Amino acid sequence: MALASSLLQVIIDAVRKTARPIMRDFGEVSQLQVSRKGPGDFVTAADIKAEQTLFELLTKARPGYGFLGEERGLVEGTDKTHTWIVDPIDGTTNFMHAMPHFAITVALERTHPDGSAEIVAGVTYNPILNEMFWAEKGKGCYLNDSRIRVAGRKDLSESLVATGLPFIGKTGHAQAIKDIHAVGQRVAGIRRLGSAALDFAWVAAGRYDAYFERNLKPWDVAAGLLFVTEAGGVVTTIDDQGHPRSGASILASNPDLHPQLKRVLNG
Repeated sequence: MALASSLLQVIIDAVRKTARPIMRDFGEVSQLQVSRKGPGDFVTAADIKAEQTLFELLTKARPGYGFLGEERGLVEGTDKTHTWIVDPIDGTTNFMHAMPHFAITVALERTHPDGSAEIVAGVTYNPILNEMFWAEKGKGCYLNDSRIRVAGRKDLSESLVATGLPFIGKTGHAQAIKDIHAVGQRVAGIRRLGSAALDFAWVAAGRYDAYFERNLKPWDVAAGLLFVTEAGGVVTTIDDQGHPRSGASILASNPDLHPQLKRVLNG
């Protein structure tokens, strides 16, 4: 792997250790202990165990940092300037159906004295493919040993775009279909693979030309925001309201396609 800082190495080591039991559980869907967290929003024993492992490893490495996880919510630390943002298995539904498209994703948010905050480091790991995406503020984005960049396409009609669709129990179905209808008439293809963290990473790697989605959460987007910008791309909210860190809406692409897609989505 290309040389990572001590901070990134902490995250990468924690993610790799967390991945080992996840890999053992993968494919043994019938043996997983599954509970219902909400309509259609499944949480598995593997999910909870993975977040606990990340919490313990990251807290040991950086005592005092806050922790925001999908399963446990916010745990405030004594250090009010740093917060880990974690999704132990992004793409849980894929994982439960033995689909090899899910990831462990961890980001570090730093809050400045003026109250502004930014993502300064991030890692997203697909253990099935052994693809480790990682980035640190100002130092570029990497996939394993190789630096990656967003794709250079300028024509929407040649572009492959990723998005998401609300599952049962979530709002926004009508808007999502409207978005897909508007974009789908103008692009080469739309994909919905079920992991926001990997959608961002694949934009950064040039596999997708763009990605848009509404009604996400901070742990879905945190690392990905850094990946795309460090890979030369642009990430904003769809309507320029609020900050994409909230996950309320995001549009990520290269600088040429971004304004074109924004016009389509706000048309």
